[in-house]
Amino acid sequence: MPLSDEARVVMAQINKKHGPGSVIVASTMPAVSRFTTGSLSLDVMLGGGWPANQWNEIVGSESSGKTTIVHKTIAANQQRDPEFSTFWVAAEHYDTEWATTLGVDVDRVAVYSTNAMEYAYTAMLKAAESRAFDAVVLDSYPALVADDEAERDMDQATISAGARVTGKFFRKVGSATRRSLVEKERPLLALIVNQWRDQIGGWSPAGMTPKTSPGGKAKNYAYYTRLEASRTEWIDEKRPGGGSMRVGQVIKMKTIKSKSAAPQQVASIRFFFADSATGIRKGDYDVAAEMITMGIYWGLITLDGSWYKYGGQQWHGEKKLRSAFLEDVDLQEQLSADVLALVQPGAA
Repeated sequence: MPLSDEARVVMAQINKKHGPGSVIVASTMPAVSRFTTGSLSLDVMLGGGWPANQWNEIVGSESSGKTTIVHKTIAANQQRDPEFSTFWVAAEHYDTEWATTLGVDVDRVAVYSTNAMEYAYTAMLKAAESRAFDAVVLDSYPALVADDEAERDMDQATISAGARVTGKFFRKVGSATRRSLVEKERPLLALIVNQWRDQIGGWSPAGMTPKTSPGGKAKNYAYYTRLEASRTEWIDEKRPGGGSMRVGQVIKMKTIKSKSAAPQQVASIRFFFADSATGIRKGDYDVAAEMITMGIYWGLITLDGSWYKYGGQQWHGEKKLRSAFLEDVDLQEQLSADVLALVQPGAA
């Protein structure tokens, strides 16, 4: 049953006072727009990619691949949009060479190097509100220092200074991140990197260390998605002269929280930090492995004896199938589109 005339009168009054689109009928609201992560399996896990105009957290232990995931996300979106730009708050060193290796066009990244928490948050608010950038990134939260802590001597304790400032940031950032529901506006990708800490006095199942993320609990309610990054194994390759060389790692991503997709989902990404004998270059994901896994899982790639079939094409054996997906970008894009169409039925 549609809204009553009385209800529409109230809506019109609110819109007249606060601006068009302040109140709209829910059925006319646009679908959540998304940004690719650069990984098909991670896009699927998130329900189609990072949700736009919302704040997202990647948390994990050191050297688990958190910053790599962010760089690969930026690189993938730059590849899709030649005007895609990023405002990056570098509370830790921004490694231009490594970012370039991961595919980032650093000419389209503005880096603000500071570990002053209030300055960092103020700059992020300004960047989000300006609509001048497509992405705002903070890497990483634990390196930030609140003024209250910075002004004290080393022997003076501060309690929850960062958590209080962070809570204030998330209360203020909503209006800066919000985009119109009735007019087309530049969407925003917002990512914050965090790191696990041992939780003193906490509880966890036998054999596991209780952990928490710095910044207080307010942020956990504010995030639209929270992902945990972990390294599950190393990728070692044998060398012709004997011995082996470590060329990569498997990054496991898990949804701790998601308001737009199923929680507790898992994606595994094979990432190479050195050139591989299989032809995968330093800084790349094993795209072929992801494509084949997702294609088979969603029933798009079928197996008939020893023949693999997809999109009117067929390949004899997995080795030829893998070579095709490793070399043919058009084939990668078509399978990605087909998979995401199943993940997001009706999405534009």
